[in-house]
Amino acid sequence: MITGSNKSNRLTLYILLAMVAGVALGFVLNKNLAGQPAAAQAKVLEPFSLLADIFLRLIKMIVAPLVFTTLVVGVARQGSVQTVGRIGGKTLLWFLGGSFLSLFLGMVLVNFFQPGAGLHVAVANGAPGTTTAASLSLKEFVSHIFPTSIFDAMARNEILQVVVFSLFFGVATAAIGEKGQVVIEAMDAIAHVILKMTGYVMNFAPVAVFGAMANIIAKQGLDILSTYSKFIGEFYLGLLLLMAILLTVLFLFIRNRVMVMLRHIKEPLLIAFSTSSSEAAFPKLMLELERFGCDEKVVSFVLPLGYSFNLDGSMMYMSFASIFIAQFYGIHLDTGTQISMLLVLMITSKGIAGVPRTSLVVIAGTLATFKIPEAGMALLLGIDPLLDMGRSAMNLIGNSVATVIVSKWESALK
Repeated sequence: MITGSNKSNRLTLYILLAMVAGVALGFVLNKNLAGQPAAAQAKVLEPFSLLADIFLRLIKMIVAPLVFTTLVVGVARQGSVQTVGRIGGKTLLWFLGGSFLSLFLGMVLVNFFQPGAGLHVAVANGAPGTTTAASLSLKEFVSHIFPTSIFDAMARNEILQVVVFSLFFGVATAAIGEKGQVVIEAMDAIAHVILKMTGYVMNFAPVAVFGAMANIIAKQGLDILSTYSKFIGEFYLGLLLLMAILLTVLFLFIRNRVMVMLRHIKEPLLIAFSTSSSEAAFPKLMLELERFGCDEKVVSFVLPLGYSFNLDGSMMYMSFASIFIAQFYGIHLDTGTQISMLLVLMITSKGIAGVPRTSLVVIAGTLATFKIPEAGMALLLGIDPLLDMGRSAMNLIGNSVATVIVSKWESALK
């Protein structure tokens, strides 16, 4: 089930080479397609976007059943509701702390750097491509959490709804005692089959990375980096600071093994960064964390929950971007209002899938809540793919740290 280190290293090398080749080809295509009609450009670039789309569809095909089976096994094997509650309490405590840290750091940095104050980009009210969203009501939020059908939730890859059903199913399986062992063994076998499928799908990762990078650079060109270099640079600095804080906390728990963990997750990290999807790296990340020494039961419990509740990179981006747009329009938000915005984002960000550009929808809803013009979203649409790569990678790092720390808390780290 777990591939050897040589094969893993080769795949990592192929992914890196694919990234470089994709950027180079994208640059050439961007120059050659300049001035051509949009329809002609789209026709040329369509095969490259399809490579990434096919890979992401294959991953999405796997994620919902993998989350369901592994989480059911992870919960049921804890043996009692008390054990589930203990591990779940520690996990959610860490998630809440990490979420607030991410949001707060984004707020502090955007107020310090003021990237929106000096940006001069024409944005028309109701500009094409502007994301539109209404405020998220309590009823809509609750509906987003609790499924009416597990099959519907799986079909739409509503991971939070799958998590809720899996928690109930796992607790019930543990509660029926010996009869539940049949279910646990069956779910465990299915999870191993899906992980084997993951190995097959991951062989296509370099091709997908090549297509994704070529498509992004061909569309945006390298000029977009200079136009928004201040915003991009400051946001990535924020991600590096957040990563440094999380890894420092992790060092307090596992000392010098931090670098060992980073070596284990390098391949999933590259996949998340290049495809702009932490979800794409989820199955491989499970394997690598188990290989690092995390207990299989803890990984099966914490990691699926993390993909709904612990998207650190996305949350930092949401506070950073929301206040950035307010700055662009010259809208002053006092400290109390900004704290309120953090609390709104803390709630509305829970359950967003780890797929590309979901954060934009949450940001749009936040802008509507605080009466900030939603047309400001057009400022972000052009560079969002570049930002999404960084925040997807940070989501993966945050969930890796959470899984290792909970494993250490439970004395289940080898």
